[in-house]
Amino acid sequence: MTTTDTLTMRAAVVERFGGPESVVVADRPRPEPADDELLVRVHASTVSIADHRLRTREVPRGLGLLVGPAIGFRRPKHAVLGMEAAGVVEAVGSRVTRFAPGDEVILMRGARFGCHAEWVTVGEGDEVARKPANLSFEEAAAVLFGGHTALRYLDLVDVGPGTEVLVNGASGAVGTAVVQLAERRGARVTAVTSGRNAELVRSLGADDVIDYTREDFAAAAPGADPRYDVIVECVGNAPFGRVGHLIRPGGALLLVIADLAGMIGAALRPRRRGILVNQAGGSMGADGMARLTALAEAGDLRPVVDRTYDLDEIVEAHRYVDSGRKRGSVVLRLA
Repeated sequence: MTTTDTLTMRAAVVERFGGPESVVVADRPRPEPADDELLVRVHASTVSIADHRLRTREVPRGLGLLVGPAIGFRRPKHAVLGMEAAGVVEAVGSRVTRFAPGDEVILMRGARFGCHAEWVTVGEGDEVARKPANLSFEEAAAVLFGGHTALRYLDLVDVGPGTEVLVNGASGAVGTAVVQLAERRGARVTAVTSGRNAELVRSLGADDVIDYTREDFAAAAPGADPRYDVIVECVGNAPFGRVGHLIRPGGALLLVIADLAGMIGAALRPRRRGILVNQAGGSMGADGMARLTALAEAGDLRPVVDRTYDLDEIVEAHRYVDSGRKRGSVVLRLA
């Protein structure tokens, strides 16, 4: 196993729940890879809604106690945030065969976090793949969080030519990926976003845009036929009770974000009136990560970068994500 002499690293650390100022840049012990792990020098990650939630403990209604074991009760469970990373393999464990030092990779640590640091480890069999060759590290990080989530949900349903898909929250990291991937599969996509983001989502493949500041997308004329085959909910304000009448029999409501009632309903009654309701998504794994890379290299999934911040600007990055106005991804540059 190759290694370096550096025993510490810089990382964005949050020791208490609070506002953006609760995040500080500090020295942390640099991890060392186990026999089946890679040590990756992180070049880029993103500051996502997941980082906002772990830092603030602001979660959808009713989930405070339920998510406590995952995010912490009195303080954040993970001091170093960041679910995903793009970087270069620095060292590999003795049992690693698929990767070698110098390989450019993307990786998803998910609920384990830890990617807002100069170094991170990941198991060879975990969610890690070669970085898309046509993307920079910052661009690769930008497609990773949203693309990973979009694939896990869209793979649950049959989306093809003629499928009508509505994406609520179409301008966020996940929404922009869903719009692109659904359109590439041949679907007709309706994007729900603010008017200022209409041009963006159309450029990604949306056929129709509903400005939620002017129109309630969930409203339907009395007696109107259901319009959509699939609704992908990326905001948290469109449970089955609000949008079920818009979905055709045999269709699906994919709850990327849901409150406690929505989660329980999806778990206890995964099909309502012949409609699939899912709030967990499917599995990804190493094969899914390789598919994500292939989609990016083929141009079927392109990055949407709103702003880029250096590690020393981590507070400003969190402050911008807190504003609720980000489009696509907010990238954090570490190298």
